[in-house]
Amino acid sequence: MSTPDVTVTVIVYNDAERLTRAVDSVRRQTHANVEIIISDDHSTDGTAEVARRLAAQDPRVRHLRLEQNSGGCGVPRNRALDIARAPYLMFLDSDDELPDDAVALLLAAHREREIDFAMGAVQRVRVDNGRRSTWMPHLVAERRTLDGVEADPRLFFEHLSTSKMYARAFLDRHGLRFPEGIHYEDQLFSAQAYCLAKSFTIVPKPVYRWYVAPYAASQAASISNQRHKLANVRDRIHVQHLIDTFLAENGHESLREDKDHKFLKHDFRMYAGDLPYRDEAWLSSFADLVTPYLDTLSPGAFARLPRAERVVLQLIRDRRLAEARVAARGLGHGVGPRRITTDGEGRTYWGDRIPASEWARRELDISDLDLETRPFPSAQFRHEITEITRGPGASVDLAIRTYDPALRLPVGPRRATLLIAPGGHRVHVHFRLSPVGPGVFEGHAHLDLGAALLPFYGFSGVRHPLLRLQHQGVSHTGLLLAPLTFAAFTAQVPHHHLTVEPEGHAPGRLQARWEPTGATAKLIRPTVRRLARPRVKRAARLVASALR
Repeated sequence: MSTPDVTVTVIVYNDAERLTRAVDSVRRQTHANVEIIISDDHSTDGTAEVARRLAAQDPRVRHLRLEQNSGGCGVPRNRALDIARAPYLMFLDSDDELPDDAVALLLAAHREREIDFAMGAVQRVRVDNGRRSTWMPHLVAERRTLDGVEADPRLFFEHLSTSKMYARAFLDRHGLRFPEGIHYEDQLFSAQAYCLAKSFTIVPKPVYRWYVAPYAASQAASISNQRHKLANVRDRIHVQHLIDTFLAENGHESLREDKDHKFLKHDFRMYAGDLPYRDEAWLSSFADLVTPYLDTLSPGAFARLPRAERVVLQLIRDRRLAEARVAARGLGHGVGPRRITTDGEGRTYWGDRIPASEWARRELDISDLDLETRPFPSAQFRHEITEITRGPGASVDLAIRTYDPALRLPVGPRRATLLIAPGGHRVHVHFRLSPVGPGVFEGHAHLDLGAALLPFYGFSGVRHPLLRLQHQGVSHTGLLLAPLTFAAFTAQVPHHHLTVEPEGHAPGRLQARWEPTGATAKLIRPTVRRLARPRVKRAARLVASALR
């Protein structure tokens, strides 16, 4: 057999259903001189049969089956790398795909100049709704060749090994292989590749299609979506220690702050969003695991974070765990604290006390948020549903508490409005918030979701109510947080099933989900979708123009 230009390793474990899709995406590459190694981590389902069939269909496909399951990605990648015949190497997971020109794009970058690896954009595809987005788009926005990662340390955030094509000589020269027996091996491998490479090229086009199932069942979830497991936390921190050791031993300590910032902004942030859904025992163990490592990070890495994220970090380090859960809700959405405290010098702190240590005072100091003086539309209130009661039909009665920590609202009853807009038709529910204490208001609202006007072709989607306040002719609209768990229900509204449920992730809002039924689902919506296609719209415009 002639020597292939590129070897693409497809690692797989118990994924017979999706393996063919992954391998076929390599088989149809516009650059056809490829070797495909299916590296099977000793699957126990029908994966081996699928792999043998694919190898029989195409002489470019080889099937490598490990003698025992390794439990990770490192071993199957390394074993395939040992037998790969091409001078350039790529890696693909069995649940993902390569765009048709991925190999051609990256190989062209290698042939253009001598580089150690080429990398491109990663297209993320949500399997639950089909939405597509680019992973870390600001890092792959333009074509550029860098002489070392020091030229742009932000690239630590793009830690995927699968978005890159490596020169085999580069990997062999440095003995660079995937760590075995641990998860998050990509992070260590990529950090090492970035630091060891003399030059690499970024191609601003998609070279990898990453299918993301954010709400998969726990037994089927990817490693990154198994954050509920404390072993997952332990593995992620262990890899960070390995990266830190590598940086120190190889003369790259100047990159430590950038790498620490990446850990805080990406890795820890993923857990922070989940904190409201964890119980006290889990939170305590989590704090035991992460706090010693947080204590080793560069102070400058903390200073580069948004204030809300620094607050959550410090509350964990101070073991104010119940408060950390409160602070973690609404991260990135401008949700205010329930209470603030001011010291004798006029500094404002998160929570109901002045922090004890100098470091904690610095991290929990929220004076820079200007809660008392920022424009009213961007003020930070906190709206919480304290009780949900099902009413007749598709209605709910809500007990709502609003926290105004900076005392922006005048004392006295306030008019408030709930807003929800399914299908572009907005529902307004006015109610009264009455003061029950300094900076705390309570009220009750009756929200009849069955009264919402829906388009004639129906509406399929999810909406979350918002709460609007007005003051001196200016309005403020904010998130409405719901109890994290409550009894969900489904009601029949005209031509739809309507489900009211907890959001179950992120801030944890009241969630309403509409699903068309009957003729609306089977006939009207498909017809409207066909008529709404760009080609049909263009034809309609041409006909209209001709008739003028």
